[in-house]
Amino acid sequence: MEADSREMAFFGLRMAVVALALLFRQFPACSAAAAACDFPSIFNFGDSNSDTGGLSAAFGQAPPPNGETYFHRLSGRYCDGRLLIDFIAEDLRLPHLSAYLDSVGSNFSHGANFATAGSPVRPQNMTLSQSGYSPIALNVQLYEFSDFLVRSQYFRSQGGVFTSLLPPEEYFSRALYTFDIGQNDLTAGLKQNMTIDQIKAYIPDVMTHYSDAIKKVYDEGGRSFWIHNTGPLGCLIYIMDRYHLEAPEDEHGCLSPFNELAQSFNARLKQAVDSLRTELPLAAITYVDVYSVKYNLITQAHKHGDYLSTSASFFRPNNFSRTGHLIGFQQPFVACCGHGGKYNYNNSRRCGFKITVEGKEIVIAKSCEDPSVRVSWDGIHFTEAANRWIFEQIVDGSYSDPPVPLNMACHRMDHRDKSMA
Repeated sequence: MEADSREMAFFGLRMAVVALALLFRQFPACSAAAAACDFPSIFNFGDSNSDTGGLSAAFGQAPPPNGETYFHRLSGRYCDGRLLIDFIAEDLRLPHLSAYLDSVGSNFSHGANFATAGSPVRPQNMTLSQSGYSPIALNVQLYEFSDFLVRSQYFRSQGGVFTSLLPPEEYFSRALYTFDIGQNDLTAGLKQNMTIDQIKAYIPDVMTHYSDAIKKVYDEGGRSFWIHNTGPLGCLIYIMDRYHLEAPEDEHGCLSPFNELAQSFNARLKQAVDSLRTELPLAAITYVDVYSVKYNLITQAHKHGDYLSTSASFFRPNNFSRTGHLIGFQQPFVACCGHGGKYNYNNSRRCGFKITVEGKEIVIAKSCEDPSVRVSWDGIHFTEAANRWIFEQIVDGSYSDPPVPLNMACHRMDHRDKSMA
């Protein structure tokens, strides 16, 4: 009884803390200088970290148990539930983004998602079957966006069902444009047996493609940009599984050369963003350091959890131990959904892999018992719980340059006096 009382008291304290967090979220300190943005739509460009069904629509659904935690069905996402882009949409009180390539059941009234799993910034000179990378590189996603902008207005003008399924013209200039892409440009070089130095040598060309994409969106009327850098490549299980015998580890067990590669990419991306702020004077461009957040989560997993959330709907009292202490994430270097080996990851038997036994298909790469306490979903992507935790670290602008929260990302920051315009 005494332990239960402590647990309930601790839970009550947590609810009070979350209530205060919600209050400050609604009335941020910078609200005196500028009003919160009213984003009516989101247009997203990216890879599997933000793909809500593009690759699945074009090349076959991400198999079960993907989608099991939140959607309880196949959702086109390589995750047990929601992605960062889903939490961004929810925070802005917008519906989850439908994939542009998905023609079944899609609603584009508040934006569209052009991301597809496996997409690089630079086009690859190989097919999907040859390289494993999507042919829908960032330039193709830009073609899709331009086509969507023009044709959506034509069909919306025809009335009927299109009026409710397509965005009005003004939604494009007032939208938030999100970018989460670049990881595949680094791993593409690895698959071609390039050295780290050879990959670093082509990063400037990747940045040229990246900058050109943002300029094209700007030319189409986009003004608010939210750009994620790339995560710690050397802490991802599929990289560790492949290279753990030949690459040195850092103090936490991640592979140092691949994290240094990601950091080189991010430094170049930061430089590109700084240049774009000068070239695109009407743009509000927010650079978000998800690398630092993800590295912190993976390497200090036991100290973190998804339990102190900014939404009461995330409360899970059972995540507390009998003594009232939070239970952190567990086994950050073991995939939740996989099959065998040190990392529960086998590249030829990925999450959802089936074998046939006596004429029946059996899934042997299954989900772990509780994805909510795991960081890695399938050795490549994060769990919903990890995605939610990451989002909660970045939403208030703590890891952003300029340090503006998500709901203020339409405002340009004057770097001389740090005031918003």
